[in-house]
Amino acid sequence: MLPGNDVPMTTPHVGDRARIALVLVSHSARLAQGAAELAAQMAPGVLLLPAGGTDDGSLGTSYDVVSAAVAEGLLGTEGVVVLADLGSAVMTIESVIELDDSLDGRVVLADAPFVEGAVAAAVTAHGGGTLAEVLASAEAAGGTFAQSGSPDDRFVPPTGPADQLAAAAGLEDDSPGAPRAVTLRNPLGLHARPAAILARLVAGYDAKVTINGVNAASVLEMMKLGATGGRELVIAAEGRQADEARDAAVAAIEGGFGEV
Repeated sequence: MLPGNDVPMTTPHVGDRARIALVLVSHSARLAQGAAELAAQMAPGVLLLPAGGTDDGSLGTSYDVVSAAVAEGLLGTEGVVVLADLGSAVMTIESVIELDDSLDGRVVLADAPFVEGAVAAAVTAHGGGTLAEVLASAEAAGGTFAQSGSPDDRFVPPTGPADQLAAAAGLEDDSPGAPRAVTLRNPLGLHARPAAILARLVAGYDAKVTINGVNAASVLEMMKLGATGGRELVIAAEGRQADEARDAAVAAIEGGFGEV
């Protein structure tokens, strides 16, 4: 347990630790712990270190608490991505990084939303992402729910029978990673847990997989679809392992992620 935190840290599975750790800095110890617990559900095996509150347990941030978390995050990993909840937390993190030259290039601060960024970064770290890749995932989470472009420019998920859905995706049936339609069996739909399972699954292949047009490696993009139970999804892929990745995603959806 880190100084100033009255709740235990999230511990990844021993022997299955990702190469990049995350430090979550909040003014509240409980908020930091809650964000770590949520991200851990999406990405077991990632070292998630909550660094919330001050040394005496009050609301605020502490140089010592953050420094201790960063030091622990560097043990046995290649680097640390740090996320902050508010502006003054950013100042604390910057002080920790700037006052220790040994952290240069190994510890980076993400300009990202606290919860969404933590989840996105954790899933990328679980998939073996580098420091730059994990940082990019966290920062990309900031635009996940932004509505951009005119309504005509936005992707509208197709609906209809499976064969029509596959045809609507616009790829030939025999092309690598060609679209396949599958029914989402989970009563609760494509919520956080199955979305995280899919993201971790496709990260293991040398391929880019899409589900109804969005990046299947992004938990937040898939959740944004709002796919409910019984809805048809179109899975497509491109890349060296396109067929394998697509088929694995289809099988996972057909299997109901252990929820049915």
